[in-house]
Amino acid sequence: MGRTGIEQLLYMMDWAFEGDPERPDQSWHAVLVNLASSPRDQWEWKPVGAARTIARLVLHLGYCKYVYDSHCFGDGSMDWTVPGSVPLPKGGSAADMVDYLRGAHAVLRGHVAALEDDAQLLEPRPGPFRDRGNYPVRWLVNNMIQHDLYHAGEINHLRALRQGNDGADE
Repeated sequence: MGRTGIEQLLYMMDWAFEGDPERPDQSWHAVLVNLASSPRDQWEWKPVGAARTIARLVLHLGYCKYVYDSHCFGDGSMDWTVPGSVPLPKGGSAADMVDYLRGAHAVLRGHVAALEDDAQLLEPRPGPFRDRGNYPVRWLVNNMIQHDLYHAGEINHLRALRQGNDGADE
């Protein structure tokens, strides 16, 4: 069957996470691009009435990548409800948090890259959800791509609100 689908998913995973190095002007959707434009001293700020901070989103993104990977490609031992089952950053600096996120992305990406054939993208694998159902690998990976893009937008919005330029690029 080949690996065309796998390679496309890897491309989209990388683009959503770090952007396209060949087109940096078109990479503003990417998680790491948005983090790079958010000074670390603004990562704990939150608007009045809000619960999420940039730091919390970085932790959430990494945590989710590890949990999805554990269920889809591993033994399912990492779980939202089991304290200590998911790795956490080794420190609280911006570099530590980004390293944590990069590590989580590398683990998930590595398992997708290790798939041998596009037919494996259709195999049902456990999802990390309460229903304990199985989902096609491509659905789980696509969900993580969309997850990166969704939270990159949140990071961008928090940054723009904090810097007072929300809507400046309309």
